[in-house]
Amino acid sequence: MKKIGIFLLGLFLITGCSCGNTKLTMDTPTKKVENFFSNYQTLNSDVLTQLDDVVAKETDFTEEQRNEYKELIKDHYKNLKYEIKDEVIDGDNATVTVEIEVTDYSKIMTDADAYLNENPNEFNDAQGVYDVTLFTKYRLEKLKEAKDKVKYTLNLTLTKVDDDWALDALSDTDESKIHGMYVY
Repeated sequence: MKKIGIFLLGLFLITGCSCGNTKLTMDTPTKKVENFFSNYQTLNSDVLTQLDDVVAKETDFTEEQRNEYKELIKDHYKNLKYEIKDEVIDGDNATVTVEIEVTDYSKIMTDADAYLNENPNEFNDAQGVYDVTLFTKYRLEKLKEAKDKVKYTLNLTLTKVDDDWALDALSDTDESKIHGMYVY
């Protein structure tokens, strides 16, 4: 079970993908942030490659579960909504305030963990041994049912490097919010 949680947290690393830091002709911090979120919404090839890499490393998932999870996350990215609220530039530093709306997976993950604790035998194999793939199947089904949305405000920072704005590394909290896994 902990390995699945680590896997899900591992997806947060995708947020720091090169797609947000690629050197493009972006003349404002706002345009850089718009490009960052657009890459997720449009399933940019860099985003998909990194998603594939992260999912491939998960040893507790069956191949079918890997594919189901990839499709779930791709839908999450496509449905991510954002609105730029403000941009403040101070020399070679900038902050872009953006409001995002994402599917709220955090409650589902918490509820699934509670269900496992209350019903551990439900996820045992024929020999009565805990089978993580059975719990993964349960979690995936619950994540697919997610309908609730949640809004967050992020203050993303950028630094001007060689006359181009680069998105700074995101905080773990911001990554959790983008992926709908922020526990509030």
